Amino acid sequence: MSEIKTPRELGFTFPAEFEKQTAMWLSWPHKEASWPGKIDTIYKPYSQFIKLVAEDQAVCINVADENMKAFAMRYVEEAGANLNNVKCYLHPTNDAWCRDHGPAFLVNRAEKKKAIVDWGYNAWGGKYPPFDLDDVIPTFIGEKLGLPVFHPGIVMEGGSVEFNGKGTLLTTTACLLNKNRNPHLSQKEIEKYLIEYYGIENILWLGDGIVGDDTDGHIDDLTRFVNEDTVVTVVEDDSSDENYALLKENLELLHTMRLENGKQLNVIELPMPKAVVYEDQRLPASYANFYIANKYVVVPTYRDSVNDDKALDILQGCFKDRKVVGIDSTDIIWGLGTFHCLSQQEPAI
Repeated sequence: MSEIKTPRELGFTFPAEFEKQTAMWLSWPHKEASWPGKIDTIYKPYSQFIKLVAEDQAVCINVADENMKAFAMRYVEEAGANLNNVKCYLHPTNDAWCRDHGPAFLVNRAEKKKAIVDWGYNAWGGKYPPFDLDDVIPTFIGEKLGLPVFHPGIVMEGGSVEFNGKGTLLTTTACLLNKNRNPHLSQKEIEKYLIEYYGIENILWLGDGIVGDDTDGHIDDLTRFVNEDTVVTVVEDDSSDENYALLKENLELLHTMRLENGKQLNVIELPMPKAVVYEDQRLPASYANFYIANKYVVVPTYRDSVNDDKALDILQGCFKDRKVVGIDSTDIIWGLGTFHCLSQQEPAI
C-alpha cells in the first residue's frame, strides 16, 4: 500500500446495509449469455424489485445507451414504479452484477462526507470475459457524483463481504483466499486491505459457499447481518443434500465467533429452498440473497410451497421496521444470482 492515506485513516467506514440509504444502484441486465434462453423472463420481476425500492429512495441504473434506457424505463413504468425516483446513467457494462462491479460507498459520519472504493474486478477469477467495462464502473460513478475514489489495486467483490456497521466484517475463505483473485497476497495481507479500505477492525471467516455458486463462495448467499449483533444463516435439513455438511460447518463456526465488542453473535437459522435445477444444473438458490432497502426487504423466492413462506416469516421477524416481500426469482436465479447480487446500496450521510 502507498503513502496516500487510506479510507480508515481518513475516518471512512462501510455502513451496514440496514442503515439509511440514499439510493440503490443497478446495472440493467442485457447479457443474454448470463440467462441463456431466459433473459426476457427476468425483466418483470427485476422491475418489480425496482418498483418496491423506488417507493422510498432513488434507484440509479447503469445503461449502455439511450436505446437501453428506453427499453429499461418501459419495463419500469409498466411495473408502476415512481419514475421520479428512477434515474439512468450512461455507463456501459458487460453484465448486470452490480454488487460485485459497482461502487463500494463509504461514509465519514463526523465530517458528513462520502467516498467510493474502486476495487479491481475480474469476473470472479476470470470466468466470464470480457469485464473491462464493469471494472471501471465505480470510478465513473464517483466522477458523476463528485466523490473521491480510492483504488486499492486488488480484486474484491461486494458479494464476498458482509458488514454490521460497527466494525465487523464477515467473509469466506473459499472466495477471498481463492488463488484466482489475489494469488500474491496472504490471508493477513488481505485482512490489512479489508481493514484499511472498508474502515473495519474485526474480520470473521466462514468456509465454503453453497453448491452452484460460481463466485467461489460469496457470503451473501450464506450469512447476512440483520442488525449489528445478529445474523441469519442458511441451513439444510436434508442430510443427503450436498449443501448439508458445508452449511452445518458454517453454522458451527458462527456459534464460536465474537463481534468487535467481544459479544457472541446471535444466530438465526434460515431454511434453504428445495433444490432449483435447470438444464441439469444445480442453481445457487438461497433466501439469504435478499436486499435491505429503507422500506422493504426484498427476498428471492423459488416456488417452494413450504420454505418460501417459512423464510419470509423468519425474515419478517428480524425486520420489525420494514416489510418483507418475496419476489419469484426462479427465472432470475438461472443467472446464478438474485436481488443482492444485482444491486449495491448508496448510504445516506
